[in-house]
Amino acid sequence: MLKIKALDIQVGDRIVAYCNNRMQKCTVKGILDPGQTSITLSVFTTEHDRKSVSRVVRFRWDALVDLAS
Repeated sequence: MLKIKALDIQVGDRIVAYCNNRMQKCTVKGILDPGQTSITLSVFTTEHDRKSVSRVVRFRWDALVDLAS
């Protein structure tokens, strides 16, 4: 898997994140807070918006995040 810095994540990226009590692929819906020490993202947990549930995930600004294929 390719890793990307949390600050380089963009809307539409597919990432692997801890969400709903497990690691899973998520699609970035929006960047809620690109703060100085952390970044807060709104994500969908499935590929289809109709069945998706929006969640919020946070990363340290210097974290390396796995991009999903």
